[in-house]
Amino acid sequence: MSGSGGCCWGRRRGRLAGAGSSWWLARWGRARTRCRGVPVSWSRVSSLRGGCGAGAGRPAVEQADPALVEALEALVDPGSRGDPESPLRWTTRSTSHLAGELVKAGHAVTDRTVARLLKRSGYSLQGNAKTIEGRQHPDRDAQFRYLNAQVAVFQAGGDPVISVDTKKKELVGNFANGGTEWERSGHPRRVNVHDFADKELGKAVPYGVYDVTANIGWVNVGTDADTGAFAVESIRRWWNTVGKSAYPCASRLLITADSGGSNGSRLRLWKTELAGLAAETGLTITVLHLPPGTSKWNRIEHRLFSHISMNWRGRPLESHEVIIETIAATTTKTGLTVRAVLDTSTYPKGIKISDTQMKEFEAAHLDRHEFHGDWNYTITASSSRHTTRPTGQK
Repeated sequence: MSGSGGCCWGRRRGRLAGAGSSWWLARWGRARTRCRGVPVSWSRVSSLRGGCGAGAGRPAVEQADPALVEALEALVDPGSRGDPESPLRWTTRSTSHLAGELVKAGHAVTDRTVARLLKRSGYSLQGNAKTIEGRQHPDRDAQFRYLNAQVAVFQAGGDPVISVDTKKKELVGNFANGGTEWERSGHPRRVNVHDFADKELGKAVPYGVYDVTANIGWVNVGTDADTGAFAVESIRRWWNTVGKSAYPCASRLLITADSGGSNGSRLRLWKTELAGLAAETGLTITVLHLPPGTSKWNRIEHRLFSHISMNWRGRPLESHEVIIETIAATTTKTGLTVRAVLDTSTYPKGIKISDTQMKEFEAAHLDRHEFHGDWNYTITASSSRHTTRPTGQK
């Protein structure tokens, strides 16, 4: 019986298939035609009104719903961010959220259509752009012109010009590091879930010295606090290891630095430590600070630090050795070379220099320039390093 049933079903299926084929051929037509000069085997002949001309097929959703595009742009337009009535005021404007709001407003649309319409209207996924630097000092541009002029004078005389700053502190250990590296698919580097500092390894504090003329970087990787003493010690190590041999006839040094941090323009310890360095080296040290709010214009940021960050992207900084070797391996097509050392010394915080001590120091060793003496000054060597340091410091 099963055999006869199977036979009957086979004959029935054949009839249905034949009927379906006949309907398909009647509907679409077996033809060899040309659509805009391109040969095709199948073409719809019963409902195209003369072939494959303009207007064929279902109209686009924005044509069937002329108000759709305007409604979409009202949701994503920057002006709606300040509108408390905007449906997406406090949520992310993903294509699915946008499509959901449009559907609620009576527009039949999908997230894929939303993405297509946004691209056609000139929208794209954008991250935040760090371009607003806050309030600008009225003498900002004048300070940059003054700084550039002084750099040119020092370079013309064969004297060293360095840009200094502290790079972002880094956790030492098996921690996630921004960026990506080539790994086998499905086998990413496994790192700690939480970014709690390792009590034994601590943090790394890279202080950089960039020789503007020679395109050579020096990084002193500290393990303690980022203080004025640490900043000057980093410059001292650079001079004793690299600078002295590169500029054997130099009698002066020009330092360009930010206005804040361990080498800030108002930091007293920074100035007194520089006087001690001047006494040791016999150099007259001139410091020019960048105007407030312009730290990203410091040359060391984009000539050295950015390349170091790219060199260790996606790589956990598991030890101080890894940090030192990775920094030292940083190079660029323009010929940048970098040296790095580990500094395990301690640098106490909270060292106080009284107003009286500072007045005495400035009278003896600090020459403020006529133009913005708070940003631009020259420190002369002292007869004794002890006199330039606060009481109680070695």
